[in-house]
Amino acid sequence: MRKKITIPIQSIYETKSLLLAWSKQFECVCCLDSNATEQKSKVAYASFDFILAVDSIEEIIPDEAPFEKLMEFYKQQKDWVFGYLSYELKDTVEKLSSASADRIEFPLLHFFCPRFIFTIEQQNLCVYFSPELETEELVLKTAQEILSNLLKDKMPEGGAVKIEQRISKEEYINSVHTIQEHIQAGDIYEMNFCQEFYVEDVTIDALTVFEKLNRLSKAPFSCYYKLNKKHLLCASPERYLKKASNKLISQPIKGTSKRGASTEEDEQLKLSLLNDEKERSENIMIVDLVRNDLSKVAKRGSVKVEELCGLYSFEQVHQLISTISCEIDSDVSIIDILKSTFPMGSMTGAPKIRAMQLIEQYEKTKRGLYSGAVGYISPEGDFDFNVVIRSILYNENERYISYIAGSAITSKSIPEKEYEECMTKAKAMYTVFSNS
Repeated sequence: MRKKITIPIQSIYETKSLLLAWSKQFECVCCLDSNATEQKSKVAYASFDFILAVDSIEEIIPDEAPFEKLMEFYKQQKDWVFGYLSYELKDTVEKLSSASADRIEFPLLHFFCPRFIFTIEQQNLCVYFSPELETEELVLKTAQEILSNLLKDKMPEGGAVKIEQRISKEEYINSVHTIQEHIQAGDIYEMNFCQEFYVEDVTIDALTVFEKLNRLSKAPFSCYYKLNKKHLLCASPERYLKKASNKLISQPIKGTSKRGASTEEDEQLKLSLLNDEKERSENIMIVDLVRNDLSKVAKRGSVKVEELCGLYSFEQVHQLISTISCEIDSDVSIIDILKSTFPMGSMTGAPKIRAMQLIEQYEKTKRGLYSGAVGYISPEGDFDFNVVIRSILYNENERYISYIAGSAITSKSIPEKEYEECMTKAKAMYTVFSNS
């Protein structure tokens, strides 16, 4: 059972920065930041303001039966565990495979039980630790050292880098036309089609870039994840799935618009998105898919749509977000829930299995951790996971940066507009790596 120390703080923003700087010394780090004090739009069912889990007491990177091994690990720990689910876990849930290249090389799944858990709760820094491993005096001393600013190095922002595209605009548009032929043939109704932006032969300070990305986006499901020399810098606005007692909540995003240059233009873009038949139909199709996934584990008759196509504004984009929930029986396991719903429908399309098969056919990069999920499982068996989108992936050893962006292709899609949507979503990456 962890103990808790609470220390008053002056600045939430500065405390976050100091904690991240201190975490740099560890090989295993998970930071989850809701940007709750800075968001323009508040997404329902917020779990926390800020959590930083650092240093691994125990960890798991299974070679086989990953979901089952995760449950064994969680039951052994009887504690908080933090980690991620790679999109490539689809191959263990369904009979699928991917032959595309992966330059980032995150393992399929990684979870760890952290030595320290830091949270920011209102104007307090809280430290959760195991009294079997740490003394209260040592924990208090460590927290005071972090807040003293003595451990923070001033990291350079770095210069501009040359960002390449894995496929050309012409190739992307041609692929969209071909995907629409599959839709006309009845293979699928909708497919999430992605393209990679990348940088080769580059060294960055991952935490500095994450802080810059987080300042630009202020997303409700932002996270930084470090596993040895592999880094995830995520500014996600989307929740995959939350479990709170016997309730499950999913909040898929489908429907995107850029922000306007003026208040008047911004309001017009919001109104256009809210009333766009094609964007709404994308969202509604995924809502139906999520309802079907949740029904596999839900109490009969408990699946409901709490909000349909709600309009939310973020720093870079406007989005349509729906909220679907259900009730579950107490004997439904975490494995059953994850296997029934992963990967999330917003990142595949519908029907899910056929959409994933076509994703492998038309995309040129293995998604890896992109389209996966990062989050935690609590000692009580509750959990909360984001969707890994709007994310920079960095392999420090390979000196390789990857950023993937996609859009939902339907029969009503205009290929040029889908391409522009990808570019809108990629805008934050270009901004982070520019000198402007």
